[in-house]
Amino acid sequence: MTNYNPWSRLLAVQLLLVVGVLVLPGLAISALPSLIERDLFFGDPEISGAQMSPDGQFLAFLKPLNGTRNIWVKRPQEPFDKARPITAETKRPISNYFWSQDAKFILFTQDQAGDENFNVYSVDPTAAPEPGSRVPAARNLTQGKGVNAVIYAVPKKTPDVIYVGLNDRDKSWHDLYALRISAGKRELIRTNDIRATGWTFDLDGKLRLATRSAENGDNEILRIDEKGVNKIYSCTLFESCIPSQFHPDGKRVYMTTNHGKDVNLARLVLLNVQTGGEELVESDPHNRVDFGFAIFSPRSSELVGTAYVDDRGTRFLWRAAGVKADYEFLRSRLPDRELNLASTRDEQIWLVSASADVEPGETYLFDRRTKKLALQYRLFEAIPRASLAQMTTIRYPSFDGLEIPAYLTLPKGVDPNALPLIVVPHGGPAWRDRWGYSGLTQFFANRGFAVLSPNFRGSTGYGRRFLDAGDKQWGERMQDDITVGVKHLVEKGIADPKRVAIFGISYGGYATLAGVAFTPEVYTAAASYAGISNLITLVNSFPPYFESNRKRRNQRIGDPSTPEGRAQLERQSPLRSAGKIRTPLLLIHGANDPRVKQGESDQIVVALRDRGFPVEYLVAPDEGHVFTRPVNNLATFAALERFLAKHLGTRYQESMSADVAKRLKELTIDPKSIVLKKQSRTESSHLPK
Repeated sequence: MTNYNPWSRLLAVQLLLVVGVLVLPGLAISALPSLIERDLFFGDPEISGAQMSPDGQFLAFLKPLNGTRNIWVKRPQEPFDKARPITAETKRPISNYFWSQDAKFILFTQDQAGDENFNVYSVDPTAAPEPGSRVPAARNLTQGKGVNAVIYAVPKKTPDVIYVGLNDRDKSWHDLYALRISAGKRELIRTNDIRATGWTFDLDGKLRLATRSAENGDNEILRIDEKGVNKIYSCTLFESCIPSQFHPDGKRVYMTTNHGKDVNLARLVLLNVQTGGEELVESDPHNRVDFGFAIFSPRSSELVGTAYVDDRGTRFLWRAAGVKADYEFLRSRLPDRELNLASTRDEQIWLVSASADVEPGETYLFDRRTKKLALQYRLFEAIPRASLAQMTTIRYPSFDGLEIPAYLTLPKGVDPNALPLIVVPHGGPAWRDRWGYSGLTQFFANRGFAVLSPNFRGSTGYGRRFLDAGDKQWGERMQDDITVGVKHLVEKGIADPKRVAIFGISYGGYATLAGVAFTPEVYTAAASYAGISNLITLVNSFPPYFESNRKRRNQRIGDPSTPEGRAQLERQSPLRSAGKIRTPLLLIHGANDPRVKQGESDQIVVALRDRGFPVEYLVAPDEGHVFTRPVNNLATFAALERFLAKHLGTRYQESMSADVAKRLKELTIDPKSIVLKKQSRTESSHLPK
């Protein structure tokens, strides 16, 4: 890793308490907008997640019922206060649901306390409530215990059947099942004895293809015939080849791929399932970003548009004149908005979501015949839009010259000079930040922070070369890309080098720990949420159903089975450098996280505790990788903003409701109480205990 020491250790600062808000002397807080309540960033919205039924007869949406987010339905012409709930979950909010193709059922997924062992449920939105209940009965279609359900297909031609994968036979691989919704029955279609990672059906609902992870890590596409399976396409573990939807001719399938020598950007192609030949459909005409996604007609299944996620929102290329004209009409009515469209089966009614960096989201119904655009609701209606901060695109060269795309959000109302800065690395790391509304970003900006969201090397969307540049670079060049972002803003005078914080979730949590372990002089305070402290225990503790990605993971992160790989992973583990940490640290974790085990945070807490270094720790016993219960989020972010205010002098909301205060007390863990679970020698050797 490049060593970088642009400034000395944080000097002590004097804090003043002014009307419940902590501020640094000299910080012009009078120009900042009023504090926006935490509930408006991290609580449940009044209404969210609307979906129109395919026949246009119902509008479903999410809304709290007795304090927990559930599914409600109403007729499109009815007011929202006439809607009725159709689910009554009490412990865990519903986040994911969809309509059956015939609009007779709504299906949703639920796990247990964040363990990601999902079951699929169905409910009839027209059914009468159960006796003694406000809602009709929901049926568990998968009936799995400790089983991870994956939805593969919801065919139009067989609307009473959906296809799912269940790892009930072999925890590492998902067998293919058909679920008959109305009968509540499941049927085994294929035992997964071929290392299949996915299944693709044609427009008639016939199983045609499987994707496979080969023993050497290659990604393969197999044609399924009556006599067996035949490989028709292959790409290396460094490439992608992902079939999506069949062409109406039934002979070809649309596929996104970056396969090929010297190919950088992913493109959309048509793959002939008999010959394996491919023909280019489209790649980014600006030659800037990977292919984003395809848009198909719900009536004809023809390709009507494509999309590319660029620096400032999504670029659409429309192939259907009528769709293009209506989209442009909406753009004229809703300028400077990101528009997402969902259509009824007859394509006459669109459900339109419009958002922006300073607009959490507006949902409309658009009648394409009359051109009537009717507002349905605004997400977080009470948020003062005028107080939100704009997000801008910046780019800066890393230490080796690689250009890093990033987003910078500056607090509204103050000059961008010597501001407190918080760096928020995204998770993944094979992911990317994008322009638009972020409650987390706006929360920090409202508290007075400049917010840096870097798309460091290894992020997706910018081509294969940018992605590959992150291979085996955790904590090193990937971390340098973050560190140099701080340096860039300090040199421009935007950031105060004595008031720099870092906060991230998942890989972002790792980057937080790596930042304070490898460059402790950079950060004044840090908070890691589901962060990784020990790369060896991480890669040895993934769930069994991550097996298909093992070869790719070893190439992208590092291979613990080789001496060279193990040495690299040890070097890049923040736990090994815990003795160098001198930055105040807050750790946050869900006890049921199957991806990044709680032990990752426990290890670093114990390492700091045992050397007498103070550390704060929150653990939610009813959450997994990312918290979903609003009370847990509200308690967590109350603790986070108080922690940042303590160490950087930023302002914060002192008040909280009694239930949030009670929950925060329950989540707070005394580091003295942590006892590490015994680890295998493979996991723990050469790292501090």
